[in-house]
Amino acid sequence: MAHFISSTLIRQSSVQFGTSGARGLVVDFTPELCCAFTLAFIKLLQQNHDVQRIALAIDNRPSSPLIASWCAAAVQKLGLELDYYGVIPTPALAYAAMKQSIAAIMVTGSHIPFDRNGLKFYRPQGEITKQDELQMLAVEVPFSLPVCAAELTLNPAAAQDYKQRYLDWFPPDLAKGMTIGIYEHSSAGRDIYAELLQQLGACVIRLGRSDHFVPIDTEAVSEEDEQKAVLWTLEHQLDLLFSTDGDGDRPMVADEKGRWLRGDILGLLAAKALKIQALAVPVSCNTAIEQSGWFLQVLRTRIGSPYVIEAFGQLEQYPAVAGFEANGGFLLACDLQKQERRLTALPTRDAILPLLACIELARGRAVSELLSQLPARFTASQRISNFATELSQQLLSKAAMNAEHFVSALGLDTKVLSVDTTDGLRVTLTNGDIVHLRPSGNAPELRCYAESVSEQKAKALVGKVLAKVLALIL
Repeated sequence: MAHFISSTLIRQSSVQFGTSGARGLVVDFTPELCCAFTLAFIKLLQQNHDVQRIALAIDNRPSSPLIASWCAAAVQKLGLELDYYGVIPTPALAYAAMKQSIAAIMVTGSHIPFDRNGLKFYRPQGEITKQDELQMLAVEVPFSLPVCAAELTLNPAAAQDYKQRYLDWFPPDLAKGMTIGIYEHSSAGRDIYAELLQQLGACVIRLGRSDHFVPIDTEAVSEEDEQKAVLWTLEHQLDLLFSTDGDGDRPMVADEKGRWLRGDILGLLAAKALKIQALAVPVSCNTAIEQSGWFLQVLRTRIGSPYVIEAFGQLEQYPAVAGFEANGGFLLACDLQKQERRLTALPTRDAILPLLACIELARGRAVSELLSQLPARFTASQRISNFATELSQQLLSKAAMNAEHFVSALGLDTKVLSVDTTDGLRVTLTNGDIVHLRPSGNAPELRCYAESVSEQKAKALVGKVLAKVLALIL
């Protein structure tokens, strides 16, 4: 029988905590490592809680069921009860766990390719913090293998509770008269969305369902998905097209012309609809948030939901607080009350709430009308895949030492107004444009965000910067 120490296994593995959860190659999620992460998480919980049960769910990746079975085996090894909810969105798992005041583990790699996967951890109060991650890496839990992979019995309650959350808050005729397309691909929530929108009065067209995992990145929409949106919208006369990333915590919404909205613009509209007073958003989000004048305070954070959640503590004086990210994930920090209706806090990324809030804000108008009322600030983003994190860090560290020289090397005919190194390198230029480069926290990628006065200029700026970066490296 082999004996292990959790902290040693985790430190020696290539599976690392990123912007949200632990991520790595599927081949590295061995039975030993899955047990190590699970046991370390439970040990962390036991420092402050009497832990009796753990909730568990997965996305549609082919590797997720086996990883879940090893996590479940570790839970059962400690004599704890397990609620297995199967394939559901991450926010549905988080909501079910919070309602019962129990902890949860989600097996998902979100949007990254299918040869990778990940684990997300939730305390009874919500998503773990960066401090929790450090403690998990340090805690030493001795254990032994072999342990038989657990057989998982499906509990369908979480999916129904997740739908009911929105049915209890939004009016029953919210989407009446609307034709809404759902780009289902391999999203973990694809069997929930159609039912929910139909119950809210929409005529639903289900599109693009896939038996193979599709790594949809809501911050870097592919040309193919841009074309699909336009064609589907025209063919089916859609008022709106909706999709998500792999685990259903990041939304994608296209207007009646088939144009995908940026996630932070969707979040901005949702926050207005929900009458949010104060926001926490990552530094990469569009500056239209402040320019709109809709909020009493806006805090800018590092990129990643744990940082957004951490910032909520600085906004407790406001009755209505939320956050969202450039990827569209919306986090509700407090309970909201509307006459006899109540929407409880869900401080983790959610894809459904911003969609429905945007529909409510439109009130029968076209989504494009909402966009036309926003400040003229447009963001584009793309990435260079297979770009080593160490190389990204070296490049940006050198660039930060002389941003003016770096901007000149990128071929940008303008001067530097300000430099922000909160997360990566974000340079505001004297012509009003913004260029933001950072290594991805989830995969070996270099991400570029650009903001300008038009969508065309923002896209051109991203393309130019990434091309120049590749040339500089070569």
